[in-house]
Amino acid sequence: MMAMKKLNIFGNFKFVFIPAIAIVSFSQFMVVLFGQTIPNTVWSFFKEVGFVIVLAAALIFTIMWLFRAIPHHKTKNYSIISFDVFGQESKIDGLRTEFKTHDVAWSFMKQYKKSYPLHHFALISDISKTEKKTIIRYL
Repeated sequence: MMAMKKLNIFGNFKFVFIPAIAIVSFSQFMVVLFGQTIPNTVWSFFKEVGFVIVLAAALIFTIMWLFRAIPHHKTKNYSIISFDVFGQESKIDGLRTEFKTHDVAWSFMKQYKKSYPLHHFALISDISKTEKKTIIRYL
């Protein structure tokens, strides 16, 4: 009889142990799922997406830089116009005013400014197809 009572005592705990073991194993599964599996998957996804975003931004920056660095309208002729102290356009005899390259025109314009300090000089080009002149540099 005594053996029967001991079995009954453990038999009563059977109804407590089975749900407890189920809860502990389910909670362990949830801890592993939300603590390791999902964060590792999400982290690897965002690492890849972050790499793609940085790569795309670098590519877009490079393309924009190239479009900006390449001259779109290459002018063929440059001219220098001189202005007197009153701001009126004036012509100084003996000055070269027509040039093929920007650097040569700019160099001559700086030389003219040293030679004629009371005059101002403007470097213009034929970029636009309008009647108004486009001043590139003013000295």
